[in-house]
Amino acid sequence: MSLILQREDYFPGDTLPVTVAERLPQPSFPAHRHTFSEIVIVWRGNGLHVHNDRPWLVTCGDVFFIQDDDCHSYDSVHDLVLDNILYCRDRFSLGIDWAQLIPARTAESPVCWRLTTRGLALARGVVTQLERECRKNDPLSIQLAEALFLQLALILRRHVYAADRPWALPEGEQLDLLMSALQGSIDRPFDLTGFCQQNQLSERALKQLFRQHTGMTPSHYLRQLQLCQAKYLLRTRECLISEIAARCGFDDSNYFSAVFMRETGLTPSAWRQQFIASARPAGLPCRLT
Repeated sequence: MSLILQREDYFPGDTLPVTVAERLPQPSFPAHRHTFSEIVIVWRGNGLHVHNDRPWLVTCGDVFFIQDDDCHSYDSVHDLVLDNILYCRDRFSLGIDWAQLIPARTAESPVCWRLTTRGLALARGVVTQLERECRKNDPLSIQLAEALFLQLALILRRHVYAADRPWALPEGEQLDLLMSALQGSIDRPFDLTGFCQQNQLSERALKQLFRQHTGMTPSHYLRQLQLCQAKYLLRTRECLISEIAARCGFDDSNYFSAVFMRETGLTPSAWRQQFIASARPAGLPCRLT
């Protein structure tokens, strides 16, 4: 039974529609649900975010949309700094079609987005203003808090790109370009030197920038992405271990098993066995979704 976080413990008043919960840093936190919804924006560091049983490697620029019936947790965190923008949709008074701005959880719609560097800077400014206003409970502050939340939602829509849509990236965003390239290389080796030459970037400066924002090297980030994808496939697809290894960028399944065990303490087969008893569709083909 997961922990349930209640509105009255986080919202200063029973009419306030939005509030901000800073996590500086975000510690490991057990699986929980809410009686409210939230938008999670990651500013710095890295960690493992498990959302409805799916593991995600999170770092700067990642955005999650958590509904009140979702279950999520944080683990293996390293200087993970984020803001939780909590909201109660039933308390909104503006005549806005929020369904057009805040994505619902569907099979086709990802729950995790990434903000461009420009979008991250704009969002930070709005969240700072929102954090100040949501401490007050007078009518004007409540209206302003909702208006700022609308501004934030519009910024996210304008400056976000999904991991499977790298063509939406603006030119000249060095960190964004590298993030997109790494996310598209889960199933194959990544040549950082060739990437930097192709985009006329300094490899040393880009590595420093990447570590400054994520706390990881590009190669470590890619390896963690591959392991998250492997965990997802092991849990949801009845594939041979060698097939999963290949889909996650490992030519040698024995090496994949050794890396997986070093990171998790379990072999891929033993990790999968934990979920055999859980209710999930059987016999699904080995394909990415």
